[in-house]
Amino acid sequence: MLGAISAWTVQGWRYGAQLADQSRLHTDTLNQLAMDGAAAQKAEQDKRLGLEQRLAASDQSHHETLTNAQKDQARLRDRLATSDLRLSVLLDQGSADGCSVPAATGASRVVHGPVRAELDPAHAQRIVAITDEGDQALIALAACQAYVRDVAR
Repeated sequence: MLGAISAWTVQGWRYGAQLADQSRLHTDTLNQLAMDGAAAQKAEQDKRLGLEQRLAASDQSHHETLTNAQKDQARLRDRLATSDLRLSVLLDQGSADGCSVPAATGASRVVHGPVRAELDPAHAQRIVAITDEGDQALIALAACQAYVRDVAR
């Protein structure tokens, strides 16, 4: 009987030691998984922060480009409004004969070059407004393309 009890006790110690080892290994595995998860989360947060910084820099750059284009267009409109600047178009020599648009002639112009006609300031303003909208659209398109490239990385 004493042998059975001692065998039972020794076997209990062995199983207890095995369970303790298994529990320790399980705890170590869980700790490793938690550390791996935290490292992956940190890496994703760093990637997101980097993307947000790149997008903010890109947004600032495109905003600056748009602002500069708007300032240039405003200056051009002002110069056209004050008659400081006149827009003209080249006229085809063959079709200029029957045209009722007066050709622009300058007192200082001596060279016989292509015939030009000055545009009415109101028409010039409308042309500048159209090009302004086109410039804004191109800048917005470039901003969208940069955003897609950054997000796709």
